[in-house]
Amino acid sequence: MRKITLNDFAVMTPSYQQYSFDYTLNSLAEIGIKNIDFWGGTPHFCHLDYSDNEAKTFLKELRKKVEDRGMKFVIYTPETLAYPFSIADPNPKTVRRTIDFFRTSMDDALTLGTDRLFINTGTGLRDLPVEQSMNICIDSIKKICEDAKSKGITMMLEQLQPYESNLCTDIKGIKKIMDAVNSPNLKICIDLVAMDVANENLEMYYDTFGEDKIGFIHFSDAHHEICGTGNLPLKEYIETLEKHNYDSIVDLEINDSIYWFDPHDAHKKTIDYLKTFIPEN
Repeated sequence: MRKITLNDFAVMTPSYQQYSFDYTLNSLAEIGIKNIDFWGGTPHFCHLDYSDNEAKTFLKELRKKVEDRGMKFVIYTPETLAYPFSIADPNPKTVRRTIDFFRTSMDDALTLGTDRLFINTGTGLRDLPVEQSMNICIDSIKKICEDAKSKGITMMLEQLQPYESNLCTDIKGIKKIMDAVNSPNLKICIDLVAMDVANENLEMYYDTFGEDKIGFIHFSDAHHEICGTGNLPLKEYIETLEKHNYDSIVDLEINDSIYWFDPHDAHKKTIDYLKTFIPEN
């Protein structure tokens, strides 16, 4: 059985969206985090602000800054959940723009030094039949995964909460997409908050998908709050992951907007709590 340590944890940077990336790096270094889930959004980085060559130069400089501090990017999370992107929209121009953006994001991920790229379905228009939006979404993910395969990228598909999506909010939704896309370059990112909202548990995911398809974990307490402040069985989650020899990243998603004014404090409190039952290395 593989033991999970704090060295397996990363932090998602959208929680630092009201601070510079330099501040973010200093904060993560102070709390002992070396793995970064890099959010592709302003003010840290949005490819829409750069030509392709400018973006590559900027990201190379960013990577050097990170690696010089003994840290690394472990996944790239471009901002695609809402405007101006959607992989399930009835407007083919919107879908085409979003797929193109994912292709660009694959190159950005590789420049950052990671072969993982995050994706979720977003939502279909709620006044349209769900099946119509799901078909568009599946077709989009198929195209994205074809490009991912050619570039050596693994896409990490996350389920969402019902207020975020009408397409993929539980095991049933993820399985429908995984079966339809049927790509070796598509794995699952389990969001533990969405899992709890759907009244599901980790064993159900392992029973459905096996160990190989579970590639990433979004980890927090209820409502994406500081670990130890809610009612989620976080220690039990770690024990289940260890039981199944989980060997990827446990990604801290302490992203509730109540923490945006002081994300450092929120992550420090989370790490202090995790240290009570998880070894540092």
